Amino acid sequence: MKRLLSIELQKIWKNRASKVLTLTYFILITFLSLIASIKFDIGPIHIRLADQGIFNFPFIWHFNSFIAAWFKIFLAVVIVSMMANEYSYGTLKQNLIDGMSKKEFILSKFLVVVLFSAISTLFLFVISLILGLVFSSFNEPSIIFSQMEYLLAYFIKLLGFFSFCLFLGVLIKRSAFALGFLFMWFVFEMISYAVAYNNIENTKLVDTIYDFFPLMSMWNLIPEAFTRLNAIRTIGSQIGVENIKDYSVQTADLAIVITWTFIFIFSSYKIIQKRDL
Repeated sequence: MKRLLSIELQKIWKNRASKVLTLTYFILITFLSLIASIKFDIGPIHIRLADQGIFNFPFIWHFNSFIAAWFKIFLAVVIVSMMANEYSYGTLKQNLIDGMSKKEFILSKFLVVVLFSAISTLFLFVISLILGLVFSSFNEPSIIFSQMEYLLAYFIKLLGFFSFCLFLGVLIKRSAFALGFLFMWFVFEMISYAVAYNNIENTKLVDTIYDFFPLMSMWNLIPEAFTRLNAIRTIGSQIGVENIKDYSVQTADLAIVITWTFIFIFSSYKIIQKRDL
């Protein structure tokens, strides 16, 4: 496995665009600290995010995981390009000629997906821990290390999303078309959900069905965090809206995304296995 991973990392690091996108992704995560300086007004109410406890333990695990997940598109481009370049430069065929099996080839790609997801999660943990130790009002170990299931959800979310990107790269071959299809699939899920939700009386059934869609299931892993902020809750209580939303990470959502990850990787292997290269 070490040999397979080493081969893939050399390919990525020698590609200038992949190197820039990867570094950009991690740099953006480090910029989470800049969120503390954001200020905005809601009517007569003046809100500074730093004063709303966004870096308090254990809320910081939820908030940073939710925000950092938006940056995954940078690594998604790297994953898609990594696969598309195998076709463009003929390295896939050369690897097979040199003795690498098709199973090892897909395994090497999946190892990169796992490594990117793991390093991203570890990096987010370190950044969040530092910000929390600096800004949080709570420093008890029992509080600091509670609700860390959001980091697990973040890891599984990246694993599923990158596996989807890898599958599209294998299926479509061209990075631009694969990314275009990814965007179109996102639009399809959003629009079809909105149409179904507004035209079918049993909205609970609609939610249940769409919870099994790939991108929607990944979105469900980490519930949005903004309505947990003190200011938003205060505004809600002032206008008579009680927040009863469940912000916890659901085991069922984790299982669905893990299942999709298996489907994407297995399908990628089957395509490579059957395709005339």
